[in-house]
Amino acid sequence: MQLKYHQKQKAILLLEDGKVFEGKAAGKIGTTTGEICFNTGMTGYQEIFTDPSYFGQIIVMNNVHVGNYGIEETEVESNSVKISGMICKKFNEGFSRKRAQQSLQDYFEKNNVVSISDVDTRAIVRYIRDKGAMNCVISSENTDIDSLKKILAKVPKMEGLELSSKVATTKPFEMGDKNSKFKVAVVDFGTKTNILRSLVERGCYLRVFPMKTALKEMLEFNPDGFMLTNGPGDPGVMKDEIALVKEIVNTSKPVFGICFGHQLLAESQGIKTYKMHAGHRGINHPVKNLISGKCEVTSQNHGFSVKAEDVKSNPNIEITHVNLNDGTIEGIRLKDKPAFSVQHHPEACPGPYDSRYLFDEFVENIVKSKKQVLA
Repeated sequence: MQLKYHQKQKAILLLEDGKVFEGKAAGKIGTTTGEICFNTGMTGYQEIFTDPSYFGQIIVMNNVHVGNYGIEETEVESNSVKISGMICKKFNEGFSRKRAQQSLQDYFEKNNVVSISDVDTRAIVRYIRDKGAMNCVISSENTDIDSLKKILAKVPKMEGLELSSKVATTKPFEMGDKNSKFKVAVVDFGTKTNILRSLVERGCYLRVFPMKTALKEMLEFNPDGFMLTNGPGDPGVMKDEIALVKEIVNTSKPVFGICFGHQLLAESQGIKTYKMHAGHRGINHPVKNLISGKCEVTSQNHGFSVKAEDVKSNPNIEITHVNLNDGTIEGIRLKDKPAFSVQHHPEACPGPYDSRYLFDEFVENIVKSKKQVLA
């Protein structure tokens, strides 16, 4: 292919505490704001950029080269780019993969993604790990620091923000074979496409519902189980959705929550969530399954977590998974209901397949539940 190189101009990354990094423009020329975070994965940038859980965030990519294998239109987790901006060391405008349809530069221009390259991403990550997550602004059209500080001062904190309604479906839709053995009601808080595919691959027919849907309407679908999806924002402010999840659990039908869905399941049981110092984002996070004793390498993307002290003091909750890096709770299940959840992403797109068995366990719970009903 003929290489097209973007004429790079100066760009500025300004952090909330006043720290400044200078680099070169990438993607669309403009200004963007959001919460800065970093992903430790070496591959899968397209899936990361289209993950709805990243809505409102500016992502630092740890791999030195980004864009080198281009954009392939089927390798997406939603219908558009969801990140607010991107920070990288080397931004590749050319690509070598034959299957790719376009360059990352063209893709970002089409999706209005402002980015910055040619910065020391290792230094930025070390800084965030030390100082914690914070808001930032990227601009390739305005290099006046005082002006950018005024823009940044108006950006709301991630803590306290409800963002799921900005990325989740507003209308119910179906996926899978209507003649499948199992019917699953999916409550969409910003789902990744491969969560849905993982269920369909296991013989489930899905109806994906907007998060504001009443339980009564979902039960008209006569589901065999419920999926609570991932999504962006602060779960603690989702009072109506927490109440809905509690109603869902009380149906005694199998429930499976992933990431944001895990946090909402915890909140529905009186377990509070909190904003993490820097969060977990990447495809190499070690998690131990306390039931099997096995360790798994997992895919993760979250800036909130459930309070361990609340989990441990709840007699109806069993801890199933823990993070081996920092001991945070990675999985729970209820002792009196067929409901469980995990903080990591078992659909693993991108990421290793170590945790995909969790979808099988959810289907097994559905099979057991149906047998009990027939009995």
